[in-house]
Amino acid sequence: MEKRELSIGFFDSGVGGLSVLKHAREQLPKENFIFYGDNAHAPYGERSEEEIRALSFACCDRLFERGVKALLVACNTATGAAIHAMRERYQIPVVSIEPAIKPASESKEEGKILVLATPFTIEGARYHRLVDRVGCGDRLIQIPCKGLADLVEKGEFESQEIAEYLQKKFEQFPEQPVSGIVIGCTHYSFIAPLIQTIAKQRLSGSCTLYDGRYGTVRQLRRVLEQDQMLSQKGSARCEILSSAGPESVALMRKILEA
Repeated sequence: MEKRELSIGFFDSGVGGLSVLKHAREQLPKENFIFYGDNAHAPYGERSEEEIRALSFACCDRLFERGVKALLVACNTATGAAIHAMRERYQIPVVSIEPAIKPASESKEEGKILVLATPFTIEGARYHRLVDRVGCGDRLIQIPCKGLADLVEKGEFESQEIAEYLQKKFEQFPEQPVSGIVIGCTHYSFIAPLIQTIAKQRLSGSCTLYDGRYGTVRQLRRVLEQDQMLSQKGSARCEILSSAGPESVALMRKILEA
């Protein structure tokens, strides 16, 4: 098989990366994909950096051994902990996601920018370098969402439990003018409509959503084009793998096809 016709490997700690994969299948319909969800160890956002790196390598090693032509790390937490080491380890393109702070900062709307992410992402050096590079730190309100990815991992994206969680987070900022909300974890992409609805109830301002998955998929396309690796024969077929076994595979398949 020609190298350009090999599949693209996607990795996330759980179901969240499926939100990126869905968009990739729409934008790259002639590619095929292999998705690995480390559901047995999800979420990563409250683990140590050492744990996250070890788990990330174990998962990406499996994808690399399957002969994928590129890797997409669809996990902000894993990106923060291991992306540089991954690019040294695998002799193929490795594309990563990051919070969409830059486009949020370019909005002309007045107000603060809320960043919803895991504790590890918000505390991480990579995130702080991004904030410094963009130069918008004075506009940001970081909201570490401990436990939210666990709720999303259940696959019930409109649950009362998630709604109550978000209400408690936003009630800390009564009528705070907010121009944008950055989705800093791919799990949260699945509850983005609920996030925006509750934010508009509790806050003021446009509360526009900014999600890094769109820019990530554009970057994936650019990398493949640059390396002349775009497939001409694929059909957006996707193989799903999980560290947690058949039940998790079935759930992820259901989410992907919803």
